[in-house]
Amino acid sequence: YSRMSSKIIFYEDRNFQGRSYECATDCPDMHPHFSRCNSIKVESGCWVLYEKTNYTGYQYVLTPGEYPDYQCWMGYNDTICSCRTFSYTSEGPYRLRIYGRPNFQGQMMEFSDDCDSVQDQFHSHDIYSCNVMDGYWTLYEHSNYRGRQYFMRPGEYRKFSDWGATCATTGSFRRITDF
Repeated sequence: YSRMSSKIIFYEDRNFQGRSYECATDCPDMHPHFSRCNSIKVESGCWVLYEKTNYTGYQYVLTPGEYPDYQCWMGYNDTICSCRTFSYTSEGPYRLRIYGRPNFQGQMMEFSDDCDSVQDQFHSHDIYSCNVMDGYWTLYEHSNYRGRQYFMRPGEYRKFSDWGATCATTGSFRRITDF
């Protein structure tokens, strides 16, 4: 039982039309409930949606709000096959360390705020390891919070595959804060 209840509604068609499925807990396989997802309402809580079953594939981090079509959550297509909810406290602090080599080696920088261009701040777009010390974060493949997303909870990520990436390229990242 979580302190804060979570609720998300998936719709098969755009603009909240067609068959819908309401969800309040983690779901490793959504195939029995709908075949495609073109719009979403997040009524409460924060959610990580996954392109494949069992919490794998592309990730999308959604906070409360309405998403009338999949481009609104930067989706690549209308496929959502699993989802997880998470609760957090947004008061902070937020602390994230990025490293230029695996296993926390090489150049290191610590951040407590959003970064719209890793290249400008870190003088490289490659992050090989990461230590999330406080708060929840979303890493993005491209600058200005675009491209593939990676949900980062507090913990040590010794190599980029630990957070689900296929390469070290990271363009931006931001804190998951109040909505």
